[in-house]
Amino acid sequence: MIPAQLFFIIIYVLESVTILVQSSLIVAVLGREWVQVKRLLPVDMILTSLGISHFCRQWASILFNFCFYFNPNHSFWYLSLTWEFFNIFIFWLTSLLAVFYCVKVCSFTHPIFLWLRWRILKLVPWLLLGSLMISCLTIIPSIIRNHIQIQFINMVHLPGNSTMTERLRMFQKHMFTLYRTLALGLPFLLFLASTILLMASLSQHLVQMKHHSTGHCNSSTKAHFTAVRLLAMSFIIFTSHFFIILASLIESAFDRRPWFWIWEVFLYGIVSIHSTSLMLRSPTLKKVLKVKCWVLEAA
Repeated sequence: MIPAQLFFIIIYVLESVTILVQSSLIVAVLGREWVQVKRLLPVDMILTSLGISHFCRQWASILFNFCFYFNPNHSFWYLSLTWEFFNIFIFWLTSLLAVFYCVKVCSFTHPIFLWLRWRILKLVPWLLLGSLMISCLTIIPSIIRNHIQIQFINMVHLPGNSTMTERLRMFQKHMFTLYRTLALGLPFLLFLASTILLMASLSQHLVQMKHHSTGHCNSSTKAHFTAVRLLAMSFIIFTSHFFIILASLIESAFDRRPWFWIWEVFLYGIVSIHSTSLMLRSPTLKKVLKVKCWVLEAA
């Protein structure tokens, strides 16, 4: 192992530990709040689900990356499926968070928006359940793909099947890439629509403030900017995953092994920053963090 790879492996491990600690803190704090108060705010429900999903996905990532890197001839399909399931679920949860901020913050007066704003608090648990069910259904093609890959391995050992096997392998590869694009593209479109509506609402709000000669930044403006900053980081996460899909399309053109850990460091560095921004969006988490910081300063 060359020193550069060892350096990036160490950075990746540190990032993974950070994400695991952040996720554990989110789940522990909000879980204790749920036990004590017997209820959670809708945004805290989404953040708790994101914390659990980030924790599970990171462990799947750690196990899969090290197993695959040191033993590339083995598929480790169970770890790959676990990572993919939680990754898709995180995409839907992030889109759900974007929809929640859009409905709560946007100042549109359309009847649909007014109805959603009135119902969103009760709809969040059902939307979480729906996101989980969609993620379960979306992972089924990956299970089928792994079964097909096992059949390919068996067909390789049969005489006269090399050409047909290679054609089927390429067809299966392109179909799976299309599936991954759709699986991540649908929540991304929902996220993008929510972000565009939020920015349109912010622009409309700023124009109204200008016409009314209000130069100060009111609470509505602050809420708009806060939501836009959070969704901007989420947008980077979505874009990074689409770069992964693009890389999978051209993986045969270059050897990805030297860049393996560099890409992992880049991706999970953004995830760590995103987890930090999520922690600062929850009133409950912010209150606990302020108390902890005050105690440390007093000590």
